[in-house]
Amino acid sequence: MKIPPRLLAAFLFPAALSAQSPATTPSAAPAAAPAASETGFVSMFDGKTLSGWDGDPKYWRVENGSIVGEITPATIIKRNTFLIWRGGTPRDFELKAEYRISAQGNSGINYRSIQLTDAPWSLAGYQADIDGSDRNKPPLRHTGQNYEERGRTFLARRGEFVHVDETAKPTVVASLGDAEAMKAFIHDNADGWNEFHLIIRGNVLIHILNGHVMAVVIDDDAKNRRFDGLIGVQVHVGPPMKVEFRNFRLKTL
Repeated sequence: MKIPPRLLAAFLFPAALSAQSPATTPSAAPAAAPAASETGFVSMFDGKTLSGWDGDPKYWRVENGSIVGEITPATIIKRNTFLIWRGGTPRDFELKAEYRISAQGNSGINYRSIQLTDAPWSLAGYQADIDGSDRNKPPLRHTGQNYEERGRTFLARRGEFVHVDETAKPTVVASLGDAEAMKAFIHDNADGWNEFHLIIRGNVLIHILNGHVMAVVIDDDAKNRRFDGLIGVQVHVGPPMKVEFRNFRLKTL
């Protein structure tokens, strides 16, 4: 089933439907989210220090007004590690942040997560996935999807509207657009920054990237879902990489 963008918007954003322009190519284009207000958003990052954040200083620093996560040939990791925001464990919220990532990079924004005890700065939970554009692998394979770190793994890939039932099985119930076509809305480092906008309310998890709805999960898996938890950003096992984040802001709902 393919949901036309304006019908999807009516479901996700009924009050703001009038703010949308009609889709010109509904067979290929993902749903475009309406322009969003900044009212109620509070900064999570002062742009100068990692005050309020907690992570291994070997991998995380502040540079040019951005949070930088970097793995060098001398600091290769064997397990994903996170910079964790210590400002709370939000339940229902909207989060906005800009990022850019190196070609071989792999990262993400975790939310409603728990900190594990078997490794330092390790999180398990929902993730707005981010990867780079590398000629040596399928580019931008994961960006925008909902991946559960140290949990049920792939919940919704880019372009999927998914229902997760009590068996923990994700079922695609509708299409938000073609995953390959959606790559056109993702900027690589040469094109500049990308903005994630997460809308997390109850059991509905919406990932929006650069104004386009990338993935939606309705999580009815009562055993495994979480309704609150930590927020963090990731550097991933693999080759040397660099990811930058800026303009982190949060609005509780």
